[in-house]
Amino acid sequence: QVQLVESGGGLVQAGGSLRLSCAASGRSFSTYSMGWFRQAPGKEREFVAAITWSGGSTYYADSVKGRFTISRDNAKNTVYLQMNSLKPEDTAVYYCAAMNGLPFSLRDTSKYNYWGQGTQVTVSS
Repeated sequence: QVQLVESGGGLVQAGGSLRLSCAASGRSFSTYSMGWFRQAPGKEREFVAAITWSGGSTYYADSVKGRFTISRDNAKNTVYLQMNSLKPEDTAVYYCAAMNGLPFSLRDTSKYNYWGQGTQVTVSS
């Protein structure tokens, strides 16, 4: 069992930056691939970024590539999402998620085993 708690959300002006953190408790965090997803009002939850258990591979949605960076610190059981050059369309609740097993289909929400409660990010124009 893994518990995930996101933090770092808030209100920021367009062009600004935020860093989200996701702290994990439970066993074997370093064996999980981790993902960030977001959900805007009236829209489906969508993939943002993912990182494999070792941090050796990262994946991004086209909409955030070059602006967002996912990283992890296995010693601290934490995964991060650095968000730069934020746009109003980045406004959403951001969720982190953990996937057990082999890192296939990291963009697929249904492949993740555990989810955090989400943190709100609001970007004003």
